[in-house]
Amino acid sequence: MTFAWSRRSVLGAGAGAAVTLRTGKALANDYPTRPIRWVVGYPPGGTTDVLARLVAEPLAKRLGQQVYIENRPGAGNNIGTEAVVNADPDGYTILLVNPANGINATLYKKLNFNFVEDIAPVAGITRSPNIMEVTPSLPVKTVAEFIAYCKANPGKVNMASSGLGTSVHMSGELFKSMTGVDMVHVPYRGAGPALIDMLSGQAHVLFDNLPSSIEHVRSGKLRALAVTTLEPSPALPGVPTVAETVPGYEAVAWFGIGAPKKTPPEIIARLNKEVNELLQEPPMVKRLADLGGAPWLLTPAQFGQAIRDETAKWKKVVEFSGAKLE
Repeated sequence: MTFAWSRRSVLGAGAGAAVTLRTGKALANDYPTRPIRWVVGYPPGGTTDVLARLVAEPLAKRLGQQVYIENRPGAGNNIGTEAVVNADPDGYTILLVNPANGINATLYKKLNFNFVEDIAPVAGITRSPNIMEVTPSLPVKTVAEFIAYCKANPGKVNMASSGLGTSVHMSGELFKSMTGVDMVHVPYRGAGPALIDMLSGQAHVLFDNLPSSIEHVRSGKLRALAVTTLEPSPALPGVPTVAETVPGYEAVAWFGIGAPKKTPPEIIARLNKEVNELLQEPPMVKRLADLGGAPWLLTPAQFGQAIRDETAKWKKVVEFSGAKLE
């Protein structure tokens, strides 16, 4: 089969490409023209909610449009994620991406989406340790004392989490697997409800994301035994790492922004630029530091690779724990 290309058709094709290029640039320059919905898959009060609200206000000022938080809790973050997967890919619905998105890929036998393929990576926000913290009524002050207490009281220590399969839960499961302690996992619908029972003493230990618990630790309402990163956190001077007692233990919480796949790359690039710039503003750097984190400055491609790496890492922990959900 042969094709006859006329000068007119070649010029027409070139003009079409130019129009597309101009349209893409215009789209990015005009965007946004209405409010942006930022979906958080957990109730108010937890780390994801805290971080989204922290970033939403300065991002709205940069974009010239409201960025409002929509909490869509349930199914370990999957309800909120699915809402974004199914949203129009026009840049007006974004997702607070968090470790559960990587964990759920293995934890759930069947999902209505493939997170790695169905969510376009936009930008990182921050990485931070979790805090291994206990209710003050528990008679332990170190990780070693906690391990001894659990072994002396098998099945009597309640380990709260922000939901089955969350990074908070998996951090605890990793601890259990590496120490052999027997704790009863009590999942909640988010860090907020879990913290309520921690503060009342009904739950005993929580491997919570640092941002949502740090003020409770600083006020003495909860006792921090350790942080879950290999290095101590400047936000909690004097608090050791779990790895000092349990060699090799490490769990890092990570957060970012995603959008429905097929969201125009020009819009993703605009959001990435604005987020990375605001993350470097001194007030934001200080606020993230106060919460135990630091700006996580990534291109969309780098954030996509980080998501793939984290998904592979936690796959092993989920399989070891034997946790599985329908």
